[in-house]
Amino acid sequence: MRRSYQYRKLERHSRKPAELLLVPMIDIFTVLVTFLLMTAVFSRTVVLQLNLPQSQTEFRDPPPGLVLEVIVRKDLLQVSDRNTGPLATLPSTATGYDYDGLVEYLKRVKAKFPEKTEATILLEADTPYDTLVQVMDHVRVFETGSGIDTTQAELFPDISIGDAPATDAAVPVANSAPPTPVNGAHQ
Repeated sequence: MRRSYQYRKLERHSRKPAELLLVPMIDIFTVLVTFLLMTAVFSRTVVLQLNLPQSQTEFRDPPPGLVLEVIVRKDLLQVSDRNTGPLATLPSTATGYDYDGLVEYLKRVKAKFPEKTEATILLEADTPYDTLVQVMDHVRVFETGSGIDTTQAELFPDISIGDAPATDAAVPVANSAPPTPVNGAHQ
């Protein structure tokens, strides 16, 4: 019995190391890579450069001309000039924000100030991210034509974002008719 133990010990020490079989491993990796490439979802990512407003530590005189702001509230969109105040208020419709009205108004502003490319979007604290993206897209460009002949035209591509100013009272709707007198009496 002693002889068989020594024989087994000698056999263990003289054994060759196991060989690594590369061909089956390459086959497995080929199938795995093919499977992963076929099941991968490819999406196009668009990166926009945002110009965030700088912190204002010192008072500076405002520059002459229009400083365009689009304020996004819970139930309306408001276009205003930072220096003079609100220009137009677009209440939400039954389907959501009035993006078409916003684009139409911004087209008129662009016609009067063709060299202007900057706009600031001011948001309330609880504004959804999708709403921010939609407003940014409608402030940056608008589409003309239909079907295959659709082209994009530039409005205000240099966008900054910030916090909307707080309101204590309801925001008045601009461009609306004055209140009608009750029973023909003037108020």
